[in-house]
Amino acid sequence: MAVKITITGKVHNAGYRLFLLEEADYLFIPYFDARNVKINGREALVVLVDGEKEQIEEFLEFIKSNKPENAVVEKIQVEEYTGRVRDIERFRSSFNTAQLSKIVQVGLKMLEKQDSMLQKQDMMLERQDMMLEKQDSMLKKQDETIKEIRGTREDLKSEIREVNKSVKEASSKIDKTNELLENRFERLEEEIEKIKKALIKAGIEL
Repeated sequence: MAVKITITGKVHNAGYRLFLLEEADYLFIPYFDARNVKINGREALVVLVDGEKEQIEEFLEFIKSNKPENAVVEKIQVEEYTGRVRDIERFRSSFNTAQLSKIVQVGLKMLEKQDSMLQKQDMMLERQDMMLEKQDSMLKKQDETIKEIRGTREDLKSEIREVNKSVKEASSKIDKTNELLENRFERLEEEIEKIKKALIKAGIEL
């Protein structure tokens, strides 16, 4: 007894074919095939089975009352099938090959993404190195500026010391000059007094 079962809904990428293959194995169904297709733009799974009537009926009861966790079944249509159905072992081999191919493709995409991420990481590290170089350059310039400022301060301090020294020396010289002038004025005043007294004695009026 051969039948064609069409299951529509969200049935792709839900592990539906493997789910049904395990049940067909459990029931010792000798012929089994399952394909993901699109019918009028909607997801569908077409299952072909051939075996003893009791096996097929039990398999149909299983399909009507069970589904993979992530699948959403909207409709199940069962009809007689007169064509040939692939041997279940051939389907298993083909299915495993297809799944292995998918795994390889996914692995290759992951490697491509990893390479892309590593390239981005290298670019980020290069930018970071450039930023660190700029930072080092800025720090060097800052150190040079600080040294220049310190040098200028020391020069200014030295000049201020020299100026203070010159001012002190000039002030000392002025003090000495003032003392000399005061002494000279005192002597002049004494001389003038003596002259006045001498003139008075001489009878000369001033």
